Amino acid sequence: MLVTSHHTLQTPVLMDTVYITAGPQQRASLLCTPKPRVATTGRRSLSFTARASINSGAAKVSIPKQWYNLVADLPVKPPPPLHPQTHQPLNPSDLSPLFPDELIRQEVTDERFIDIPEEVIDVYELWRPTPLIRARRLEKQLGTPAKIYYKYEGTSPAGSHKANTAVPQAWYNAAAGVKNVVTETGAGQWGSALSFASSLFGLNCEVWQVRASFDQKPYRRLMMETWGAKVHPSPSPATEAGKKILATDPSSPGSLGIAISEAVEVAATNGDTKYCLGSVLNHVLLHQTVIGEECLEQMAALGVVPDVVIGCTGGGSNFGGLAFPFMREKLAGRMSPEFMAVEPAACPTLTKGVYAYDFGDTAGLTPLMKMHTLGHGFVPDPIHAGGLRYHGMAPLISHVYELGFMDAISIQQTECFQGNQSYSAFFSAALQFARTEGIIPAPEPTHAIAAAIREAMECKRTGEEKVILMAMCGHGHFDLAAYEKYLRGDMVDLSHSADKLEASLAAVPKV
Repeated sequence: MLVTSHHTLQTPVLMDTVYITAGPQQRASLLCTPKPRVATTGRRSLSFTARASINSGAAKVSIPKQWYNLVADLPVKPPPPLHPQTHQPLNPSDLSPLFPDELIRQEVTDERFIDIPEEVIDVYELWRPTPLIRARRLEKQLGTPAKIYYKYEGTSPAGSHKANTAVPQAWYNAAAGVKNVVTETGAGQWGSALSFASSLFGLNCEVWQVRASFDQKPYRRLMMETWGAKVHPSPSPATEAGKKILATDPSSPGSLGIAISEAVEVAATNGDTKYCLGSVLNHVLLHQTVIGEECLEQMAALGVVPDVVIGCTGGGSNFGGLAFPFMREKLAGRMSPEFMAVEPAACPTLTKGVYAYDFGDTAGLTPLMKMHTLGHGFVPDPIHAGGLRYHGMAPLISHVYELGFMDAISIQQTECFQGNQSYSAFFSAALQFARTEGIIPAPEPTHAIAAAIREAMECKRTGEEKVILMAMCGHGHFDLAAYEKYLRGDMVDLSHSADKLEASLAAVPKV
């Protein structure tokens, strides 16, 4: 829902959090949240409305009823995906072996808004709307005049933003009569989300988890199995694609590209099975715009407009989900924020890759997509931000980047944990955030935190009172091995070698 007017809050203290709750989990969260910092409402719970009325002027924010499609408002449309054999524009029917018809329609549509099914909203109500929080304690410690807000997606059952698309993908598959779904996962956030969603709609779920993350994050695997999924380390001997990789490199750490190849192979060769993807494709980014649509309304309720919007990027769904609705407002002349994507230095797709047609997977089974890529054969080093270890980028994010509508930077993982020492000699970016805001972030959004701290410290230097909005896409409760490694002093920066990148880029198809 687009809010075009700002609401003035009449509370006797500054309210810096819009924390909207709609279910039992959020009831507990609300009771533990200081009331002066909270504006609340609920779609179905009178108790929340009553509690909100205690704070006169508390903001009412609802779950969006529609997803937003940025393609409708772009002055130049994105290049079409190509058939991997003919190199001709893909026919939507070519995607039928992988996806149900409604998701294919969403993938190719130019419609501006897509209605969210009531059955999906009903599940969203378990955790949505999610809170928009002002990081006052972090601001104070940094001594910055900037105002830092973060949209926190870690309240979902799976602990991240991934459930925003897992639920509709599972529902559309179940509605089409599909019995089995397969997918890949890096850090395990997406695999957890799809396992959760599949359990709600009676689907069998099979997941290929990148080997590096499979070994680093055993509790993510257990989480998926608790929700009924079958989980393989990738590369695995269960597929031809996996066998080929293992024959070449038995100790391969895997990559999202390899895991995608394995899942796509199974879906394409089994008529009762469909494939689900956690990022990159248009329909995935579409579903994630519930984040930005909510945030627009929440910021309007607080009477603030962002000067810069920051998010980490691996495949692009987290960044696009928050940024795209704000990008619409900028294109319409209603606000003018800058947009910054932050990626790991070990997998710098936007900042070091080429903009070209390439496969979305390692084995070359997917359509060719025009995107920033490091080459579909590129296997990133096993950094702890497993969800960002993807060789490509969402074609829509890549297109927007090429149009000049956003910027991108890359950051080493040690800065994400230890921060820039000129900014803070005492805490890391991740630890500083945890020790001031109370949330232990997943390794992926620590990239956004590090970039937000950079921006805030620049404001300290210049005296600017910028409003910084960042995407906090998930918690790090199952990533504590990374924190242990940092606290013990064992974490090192991993980067790509020039020779490795050159060889990978040489294999990009000539289209």
